[in-house]
Amino acid sequence: MNEFVIFIVEDDPIYGEMLEYRLRLNPEYVVYRYLKGKECLANLYRKPSVITLDYSLPDMNGREVLKKIKQQYPEMEIMVISSQEDISTAITFLKEGAYDYFVKDEETLDRLWNAIIKIRENIALKGEVEVLREKLAGKYSAGKNLLGQSPAITKVHSLIERATKTTINVSISGETGSGKELVAQAIHYESARKKRPFVAVNMAAIPRDLLESELFGFEKGAFTGAVARRAGKFEEANGGTLFLDEIAEMDISLQSKLLRVLQEREVTRIGGSDTILLDIRFVVATNRDLSEEVRKGTFREDLFFRLLGLPIHLPPLRERGNDILILAKHFADEFCKGNKMSKKAFSTGAKEKLMNYHYPGNVRELRAIIELAIVMSDQEQLLSEDISFTAVNKNKDFLVDDSMTLNDYIRKIIKTYLERHDNNLITVAKKLDIGKSTLYRMRQNREI
Repeated sequence: MNEFVIFIVEDDPIYGEMLEYRLRLNPEYVVYRYLKGKECLANLYRKPSVITLDYSLPDMNGREVLKKIKQQYPEMEIMVISSQEDISTAITFLKEGAYDYFVKDEETLDRLWNAIIKIRENIALKGEVEVLREKLAGKYSAGKNLLGQSPAITKVHSLIERATKTTINVSISGETGSGKELVAQAIHYESARKKRPFVAVNMAAIPRDLLESELFGFEKGAFTGAVARRAGKFEEANGGTLFLDEIAEMDISLQSKLLRVLQEREVTRIGGSDTILLDIRFVVATNRDLSEEVRKGTFREDLFFRLLGLPIHLPPLRERGNDILILAKHFADEFCKGNKMSKKAFSTGAKEKLMNYHYPGNVRELRAIIELAIVMSDQEQLLSEDISFTAVNKNKDFLVDDSMTLNDYIRKIIKTYLERHDNNLITVAKKLDIGKSTLYRMRQNREI
C-alpha cells in the first residue's frame, strides 16, 4: 500500500509522543503531531487520511476544529480522544461527523490502532470501487467516444443503436485504425449484455496452429504442453459478446469449425467430450471486403452469411470532413488532462494542415499526431509547425488504383506537396511548375 498520512492533534506533549510512537510502529504510516488546532488546520494541504483530535486545545476546542475540517474535507476521518467521559459530548461529536470518540484510558492505544486499520481498509476498498466505476464508465460511454457530426458517423451511431436492441450478429468493416473495436464495445456495453463478458480476439495476432486451442480451449493432456485444463474464448464470452477482429485472416480449415459453433451454439474443448452450451453474440471485424474473399475462395460463403448479420461500415477519417477537428480537440484535451497540462488550442494554420492530410492510419494516426504535437509545442496553442506527419505509407500513396482517374492522381500529388510545404500555394506552384491561379481555383472549389 502507499504511505498513509495521520495527524495527531494533542496539547499534552507526553500523551502525544506516546500516540506518535505507537503509530510509527507501522512504517507505512506518516505521522505529524500538532499541539494546537490552528496548526492542524494550516497543514491540511497534506491531506491526512486520519486525524486524532483532542477535545481541549489551547487555542480552540475540538468541536470547532472538527467543524472546520469537515467543511473543507467532509470525507476526512476524525477520531476524538478526550478525558471527557460525558456521553452527551461523545454523541454530539459523532453527530457532527466524528468517526469515533475515545475516552483516554489504558485501552485507547489498541482501540485507535484497530480503528485506523479498519479505516485504511475502507479507503482502499473505496479506491478499488472508484477505479472500477471509471473503467465501467469508460466502457459504457464507448459509443459516445465515436465522436463526430458527419453524416457517415451519424449513420454508424444509428446502426449501433439498432444493434443494441437485438442479439443479431454484427459485421464491422473499415480501414485499419478507423475504430472497429470501439464500435464492438459500444454495441456490447450499451446492450442488455453489458454486465456479461466482452472478449476480444485478434485473429491476425495469434499463430494459426494456436488459434483453435485459444478459441475452443483444451483438456489436460490433449496435446504436448497441455498440462492443465483451459477454457477457450468461446467459454469466456459465454453470456456476453465475442469480438473476432480481422476475421478474414482465419484459416479456411478453422472456418468450418467456427461455422459449427455458430449453428449448434455449443462447443467442446480439444481433447474433451463434454458439450458446453453457448449464449454468445458474435461481432466480427475486417479491413478487407469479405464478399471479395468469398469470391476468391479464401472465405466460406456459408460462414459469411452466418456472420454478416447487421453490417456496419466505418468510413475512413479522410471522408469525415470536420470530424477531424472534433477528434483532434478531443485527443488534445484528453492528453493534456492525463498529463496535467494546460489545454491547447489550435491555430488556423494547424487546423488547415490537419484538414488537408489524408490519414492512412485513420483515427489512430490522428491521435498519435496530436499527442506528438502537444509534446513538441512551446506555445499556448498548437501551430502548423507543431503538426508533423510520419513517412509511413507514403510510398503506397501513388500505387496504381483502378478506381482513380488522372484528375484524382493530380489532386493527390498536389495535396501531398501542400502537406510537405505547410499549404504554401506559391511554393507548391513553383515546385510542380503549375500556375498559381490553377491552385487558387482548385482550393476555391475545394478540390485540394
